[in-house]
Amino acid sequence: MEFIDLKSQQSLIREDLERRIKAILDHGRYIFGPEVAELEERLSDYVGVRHCIGASSGTDTLLIALMSLGVGPGDEVITVPYTWISTAEMIALIGAKPVFVDIEETTWNMDPRLVEGAITERTKAIMPVGIYGQTADMTAINEIAERNGNLPVIEDAAQSFGATHHGKKSCALSAIGSTSFFPSKPLGGYGDGGALFTDNDDLAQLMRQIRVHGQERKHHHPVLGINGRLDSIQAAIVLSKLELFDDEIAKRQLVASTYNERLKDSGLMLPDVGAGNTSVYAQYTILSENRDTLQTSLSDAGVPSVPYYAVPLHLQPVFRELGHFPGDFPITEKVASQCLSLPMNPYLSADETDQVCSVICKTV
Repeated sequence: MEFIDLKSQQSLIREDLERRIKAILDHGRYIFGPEVAELEERLSDYVGVRHCIGASSGTDTLLIALMSLGVGPGDEVITVPYTWISTAEMIALIGAKPVFVDIEETTWNMDPRLVEGAITERTKAIMPVGIYGQTADMTAINEIAERNGNLPVIEDAAQSFGATHHGKKSCALSAIGSTSFFPSKPLGGYGDGGALFTDNDDLAQLMRQIRVHGQERKHHHPVLGINGRLDSIQAAIVLSKLELFDDEIAKRQLVASTYNERLKDSGLMLPDVGAGNTSVYAQYTILSENRDTLQTSLSDAGVPSVPYYAVPLHLQPVFRELGHFPGDFPITEKVASQCLSLPMNPYLSADETDQVCSVICKTV
């Protein structure tokens, strides 16, 4: 059984993939070829914002976003400790301090009730994460940001791209949206890639400069930047996959509904989609007090599963200097110790979901 099935998807778009890649081999513009501009236009239309800026990875997009806002040494950025390390890593790499707030017990996303208490005169931005396929409560977070000096909000939507919050698409919900095209993402390439989204013309221009070494025009570099360009081949692959994206989201939601129905009486905590949200189910994650036993049972039955973010960021050695200890973020620590992601992809068959659920129900 495939945890993430890229082969079935590829079989549906192989001809288009080969056509697009051949076109790149023919024109030879491997960096910033026409495919990048086409993808940016398609994605800005899809999300509903004026600007999409393709970049080299979902990690680099976070760095570019922070740089565009002038975040640097002495500044603080509020985020969560339950996420992949890139979120806080980029804050620290730019010289700022990650300030963690705990997550909600239900959605496992940033708890808006804790944000205001974390704001200081050094706070430069807020960076919520759309974990496992749905956005944080961006409405509440934006309201807090607005009444505290219009703090910019960067949405880390590496896992929530394609989801909606009160009818608006993820990445159209704040000053800057950032996503990833890592292959395992619901909309992924066959290598690293990412994109930034904004309605702010000035921020868009600055982020475009930053992604190409701060260059405004040839031989003119008014700001510091990075090598953050998106390859033409990755853009072409994402363009091919975009044709299937909405259908695949619907299929992911159907798989999740099947899991929900079959496991509702298991005693496990199942994913909770927040009010006003839809989820793209980048992962289908459950909580179990006996996670290790459950994972072993699944493995013995040939079912892959993954405990994502099992060591939260505030307990990672690299962030030791922040001075956190076990117990500082109890919800994060509970979720990190109990989480287990089950196979999730649009092409999971009924027999496969039945096998997963049967093993779980016999074990718990």
